[in-house]
Amino acid sequence: MALDQILDTYVRDGFVYYHALQVERGKLDGYIAQLDRAAPDQLPRNDQIAFWLNAYNALVLKTVVDHYPIHGQSTAYPAKSLRQVPGAFERLSHRVGGRQLTLDQIEQTILARFNDPRLYFAIGRGSVGGGRLRSAAFVPATLDTQLAEVAAECTNRAQCIHLDMASNTMTASAVFSWRQQDFIAAGASQAPPVFATRSPIERAILAFVGPKLTTTERDFLEKNTFRLAYEAYDWTLNDLTGRGGR
Repeated sequence: MALDQILDTYVRDGFVYYHALQVERGKLDGYIAQLDRAAPDQLPRNDQIAFWLNAYNALVLKTVVDHYPIHGQSTAYPAKSLRQVPGAFERLSHRVGGRQLTLDQIEQTILARFNDPRLYFAIGRGSVGGGRLRSAAFVPATLDTQLAEVAAECTNRAQCIHLDMASNTMTASAVFSWRQQDFIAAGASQAPPVFATRSPIERAILAFVGPKLTTTERDFLEKNTFRLAYEAYDWTLNDLTGRGGR
């Protein structure tokens, strides 16, 4: 798969060599061209999910390299941020499966219908603050394993979840608040009984990260005195250019 070759070549630990990808973008453009000819709605569920995750991630890469290098002026976001490209998520549209779709439409309409909040950490938003962009494409046959790895990574990344025992705080990614109804629907009922008095989104977050917590972390949370805070999302471009390497 061309996308596998692209990700393996240009992605390292969630960061991207955007300059090199821009210079050598032929494979990316070829993959993007194939997206419009696909008929994802006719595929089995796992095939559909893998298709849309891969399409979203590839389209983010395209959007970045189309505007690279990014040095925006808006004070609302970091200067090097995909958010400095006007309408990058909500207005710029792409041809996928015979439709014109924005990145936000793919995330909020298409991915949402699969009722699996792990997907929101599987998409790379071209930023430091989101889920880690993988260096391999999503594959239908191993999709559940890949998504389980995505969820497990959340527990190990401070941008996703951070427990501060000194301040008695659990700080969670803003992604949980953006898509909280999806997380609540999928996980609020799965939290341990000790958290029964907690809000639905707190229970959903605890269910999401709980399986990979350490004993110390679990003991801290089960005191049930912590407060929830949301981490300000870091929209800084996940750019490896100039950081060593290519």
